Amino acid sequence: MINDMKYLDKINSPQDLKKLDESELPMLAQEIREVIIKTVSRTGGHLAPSLGVVELTIAIHYVFDAPTDKIIWDVGHQAYAHKLLTGRRDRFNTLRQHGGLSGFTRMSESVYDPFSTGHSSTSISAGLGILCAKRLKEDRSKIIVVIGDGSMTAGLAYEGLNQAGHIHKDLIVILNDNEMSIAKNVGALSSFLSRKLSAKHFMDLKRDFGDLLKSLPRVGDNMYQLAKRTEDSFKSFLTPGILFEAFNFDYLGPIKGHRFDHLIPTLRNIQVMEEPVLLHVTTKKGKGYPPAEENPTYFHGVGGFEITTGNCVSSKRRIPTYTKVFGDTMIELAQKDEKIVAITAAMPEGTGLTEFAELFPDRFFDVGIAEQHGVTFAAGMTTEGFHPVVAIYSTFLQRAYDQILHDVCLERLPVVFAIDRGGIVGDDGPTHQGVFDFSYLRSMPNMVVMAPKDENELRRMMRTAFEYDGPIAYRYPRGCGLGVHVESPIEPILIGKGEVLTEGSDVLILAIGITVSAALDAARMLSEQTIYATVVNSRFVKPLDSELILSLAQKIPNIVTVEDNVIQGGFGSAVLECITDSGITGTRIVRIGLPDQFIEHGPQNLLRKKYGIDSTAIMNAALKLAQK
Repeated sequence: MINDMKYLDKINSPQDLKKLDESELPMLAQEIREVIIKTVSRTGGHLAPSLGVVELTIAIHYVFDAPTDKIIWDVGHQAYAHKLLTGRRDRFNTLRQHGGLSGFTRMSESVYDPFSTGHSSTSISAGLGILCAKRLKEDRSKIIVVIGDGSMTAGLAYEGLNQAGHIHKDLIVILNDNEMSIAKNVGALSSFLSRKLSAKHFMDLKRDFGDLLKSLPRVGDNMYQLAKRTEDSFKSFLTPGILFEAFNFDYLGPIKGHRFDHLIPTLRNIQVMEEPVLLHVTTKKGKGYPPAEENPTYFHGVGGFEITTGNCVSSKRRIPTYTKVFGDTMIELAQKDEKIVAITAAMPEGTGLTEFAELFPDRFFDVGIAEQHGVTFAAGMTTEGFHPVVAIYSTFLQRAYDQILHDVCLERLPVVFAIDRGGIVGDDGPTHQGVFDFSYLRSMPNMVVMAPKDENELRRMMRTAFEYDGPIAYRYPRGCGLGVHVESPIEPILIGKGEVLTEGSDVLILAIGITVSAALDAARMLSEQTIYATVVNSRFVKPLDSELILSLAQKIPNIVTVEDNVIQGGFGSAVLECITDSGITGTRIVRIGLPDQFIEHGPQNLLRKKYGIDSTAIMNAALKLAQK
């Protein structure tokens, strides 16, 4: 690696980039990779995706004129080089740090980010919307969408392609093929053809020839259609573009995404095209950093690591994560029940199901980035007597709201939802905080919603879910468990029953999920001030343990509810409704939860403290009630 930033230090905008000679761009790419690797080794982040698009990013900014031309990065987690080239170099060391740069593109962060991203497959639809709006304003600037092969597994991407091809706008879609290999790179001939067939003189000639054929009396249209079919057959023989041609896109590629002599001429050619075009670019995930090239899955989203070895920065804690506990318990339960199947949406590693997939390959289904399909697919499996577990991050399950409601809950089908990354997640920011699931799931008829206080209770809830004949969800946080003893055999929990953990007559603290441990800490601090709390591990958002809550509320009127969820419509709202509907009077209730806003990126503990859902906040709320 190099240390002297000969080129990057001089670039404060894409206009500075354009001053470089093409021969200097490979060295700039090397410098950008060094900065990305150095920064992400400290902050964590999406290393492999960003390393894979360095040359592509440089080439796009070298040819097009951002921010007049709009560049939209699907998901946005591969936009680190983009940030470095667009005036954020001096702040890049704050990447994913609280108050620093986002790990994704953000409209509020830079004029060079025309659309905020974080979830996949939105770029084509957003780009087409921006393009149509610009054309209505008679603005002829270009819209360039960069979407990965993984994101092309989602139906939303094809909905965007379908409309773009139908209205025939000059949208530029760049398919970054770095892992799934939609089609094999057929080599030099395909790359050569893409550069030559995209040239302006060729496109003009093709258009003029087509107009000539169609103008011939009686036979013109038939001859044009024959010529078009011949061209399509030739192109589909040499390239994998027949699918995109069916959407009425001009397909070009695949070309090599780390070759400036391939990228720049092709981009210059498509810059003047007036039809929708899809450029297929093949790249190597993790390019330029051997550990990431060898293990791109691990380095897709990684914590801190040692640059020389690629090894993660070791932690003294040996407590397993909730994700690990879930994965291990799935195997344990599946060994005893052959009807258990696992379903995930392109996240087998992230959801802890890799080993399950290896042990039970016929009972594991990765549906790709297609959460809606995954949920309905699971519903279909239940009709044949299977027990599907849909393991999806909380933030991504939001994409399947309608399918959960209509395809699962309507007929009370026994789909199990294992909701990872519930609550505050941390450094990935507002698009990844799983703080809405209590609210939207508890509104659905027939749904059971629960959250464990620790890893042992997670195991018990998993067993409970398989014994319940209806839709049921358990949500658990990102990160390590509490290190409690894990019991075996696994005993189920009675649906809708909480447990009293401490007894006191001054204040009632109703907590759920990860907030239970904070509530217990608050109770200990309160006892030092001779204020004694009853702490309840509520376990269930729905159905509530109304009998327990009401019996305690009649004796202890000072009530604090605590949840790692937005306060609107969540657990505290359910408690408030329960007490109000019962007719009990004289209670004073404080709901502790997250405010009506999106939660920024930052460490989990910092955000919990900032938004008042830690033990100190619980103690202070209880003190105010008890001292009134």
